[in-house]
Amino acid sequence: VNTIDLGAASGKGVYVANCPGKNAIAVAELAVGLLVACDRRIPDNVASLRAGRWDKKTYGAAAFPTVLRMLAAALAGLLVYKWLKIRTSRPRPCQVYAAITASAPALDRFSFPSGHTLHAVSFTLVASAAYPVLAPSLWLYTALVALSRPVLGLHYPSDVLAGAAIGALLAQLAVAL
Repeated sequence: VNTIDLGAASGKGVYVANCPGKNAIAVAELAVGLLVACDRRIPDNVASLRAGRWDKKTYGAAAFPTVLRMLAAALAGLLVYKWLKIRTSRPRPCQVYAAITASAPALDRFSFPSGHTLHAVSFTLVASAAYPVLAPSLWLYTALVALSRPVLGLHYPSDVLAGAAIGALLAQLAVAL
């Protein structure tokens, strides 16, 4: 806060606050809310409404093709993910090494590939193709998801890399639809 010109910020209607130790979850929730607002074009819709127009079809329908692509990538990702889990039957690191404990419950028994990473990468690529302005925030989220998997003791790094590669491939196919 000591490097911000508070007078200039206030003059432009920007509220500046320093809140050390406050809830990081609330900040993350706000960031996701703002991403959803951008995706749904809420600021554009509000401006149209204030100008006396109700352009629901313009703004609501704009996301439909992207949503369909994300659903296609999700379904394909789930099928590939389940098939690989059964075929490889790779135990999780926390099951193999006594020194590694799972810091979160596993959704299934096997490790390869990381389904969280697969879906995070595929959704990020599909959404970024349609809404490039969201890419930096989405890639930050995706990187955190990918990094969390080995940190939580649920995946090997190769599980995460494979999930990312599969997710990228499926996203490319979905965007090509």
